[in-house]
Amino acid sequence: MELRVLIVEDEFLIASMLEAHLVRLGYTVPPIAATVEEALSILEQNEIHLAVVDINLAGTASYPVADALKARSIPFVFTTGYGQSGLPEPYRAFPIVQKPYRISRLEPILRGLLPEVSTP
Repeated sequence: MELRVLIVEDEFLIASMLEAHLVRLGYTVPPIAATVEEALSILEQNEIHLAVVDINLAGTASYPVADALKARSIPFVFTTGYGQSGLPEPYRAFPIVQKPYRISRLEPILRGLLPEVSTP
């Protein structure tokens, strides 16, 4: 099964490195979303299996993306440079990875999000 991972990240270098790593692991990555609007559009047009979502997209919170993912039962992990304490209560239950992070640290979290699906 081809697993598609949506990357929602406004920092080009981070997004590019994450995309390259995920592709090496066997995941498929649709176009990277740098804004909430792009992410929502990609969700409408693609079958997504999981997502990596930066909380702060150039000053705009990505919570509408998290809400859309949750509504579709698509697991995701937040990334942030601000820590979990600043998250509004409804979003604290989701996995979070503190920036800067090693991409290798993200891999087991992604695999854990889809235990029932055979991962690449």
